[in-house]
Amino acid sequence: MSSLDDFRAETRAWLEAHCPPEMRTPARSEDEVCWGGRHFRFRSEAQRLWLARMAERGWTVPAWPRDYGGGGLDAAQARVLAEEMRSLGCRVPLQSFGIWMLGPALLKFGTEAQKREHLPRIARGEIRWCQGYSEPNAGSDLASLQTRAEDRGDHFVVNGQKIWTSYADQADWIFCLVRTDPGAKKHTGISFVLFDMATPGVSTRPIRLISGKSPFCETFFDDVRVEKHNVVGELNAGWTVAKYLLTHEREMIGAIGDRAAPRPMGELAAQWLGLDEGGRLADPLLRARIAAFEVDEAAFRLAMARTGDLARNAEGGGEHGVHPAFSSVLKFYGAELNKRRFELLMAAGGSDALEWDSERSQHGAHARAWLRTKGNSIEGGTSEVQLNVIAKRLLALPDA
Repeated sequence: MSSLDDFRAETRAWLEAHCPPEMRTPARSEDEVCWGGRHFRFRSEAQRLWLARMAERGWTVPAWPRDYGGGGLDAAQARVLAEEMRSLGCRVPLQSFGIWMLGPALLKFGTEAQKREHLPRIARGEIRWCQGYSEPNAGSDLASLQTRAEDRGDHFVVNGQKIWTSYADQADWIFCLVRTDPGAKKHTGISFVLFDMATPGVSTRPIRLISGKSPFCETFFDDVRVEKHNVVGELNAGWTVAKYLLTHEREMIGAIGDRAAPRPMGELAAQWLGLDEGGRLADPLLRARIAAFEVDEAAFRLAMARTGDLARNAEGGGEHGVHPAFSSVLKFYGAELNKRRFELLMAAGGSDALEWDSERSQHGAHARAWLRTKGNSIEGGTSEVQLNVIAKRLLALPDA
């Protein structure tokens, strides 16, 4: 038996022994998802225990170096872990912008002190991060941002506003783009800084969406002190860090295309529509649409896995990598796939799926999620922007 087979057997045995039964059922709503951080309250002892066990092993961030709280797994081992967790129905123990976005940026651009201060706390779920990028007049044209950081010797004073700051009202720290040289050209003079959301002068205000709920906030900075040692990368060269982080953000958003519903879609549809005499979903047209979706979903899952393998191979010094712009492919297709998922769920549920308030529908969970997916093709760069990136950087098509 190969060493990878040994690792798979050991991993499966460990998961079977240490993942609590409660953590082998899908989260029914975002309220059951573990985000960690200073303000997070565990929904159960099983949830707390599952995070503690996985963090102790480094498996909340399995591919990160052990020195920074990771598991030190190679690409093949990390894939095996993900496969075995999926096979056993184990929940991801920790959701985190720190894991998905900031962590990779710190590993590449951070100082040793920044890595040791922030990465282990991210891995253990002790700190929750939000992202300070978009502004009211700087969305797709992010480089036109105007939040400014004035040099005061040993620190900066930050003033300005960010918008669409996901979970800013629940976050502990923020990674933020600020203009440190207002006289420089648009894409230069920007720095990437980190600071505590409890710093005096930081305030947030939630933004409500058509779903009736929202993770988004407006975030305001009024004379916020930021120490200079919290600049990631070079001063006035934050756009380089920002672009690298955006590739990970787009991959993160694209991954929603591979987030299955709590139960198989055909099973959910059968609950509403019933089965025919052959034991199949009674509506043949919807049955065909669901089958086509599940084929595309499986293909996308393989594409995500392949992209991850290529990225880890390149980071490990291998000759084969993935084009930086390929994250736009994942973001575009993943967003569209998730929208299709919830369109199908709503089609299967009919008028019942539109129910908004009862306990039976978990307060309109499907309807609210369906409305929320409309933002998937906007957040993290609109679908139109992603198609332009794909056309120019991957397909090398001429300008119109």
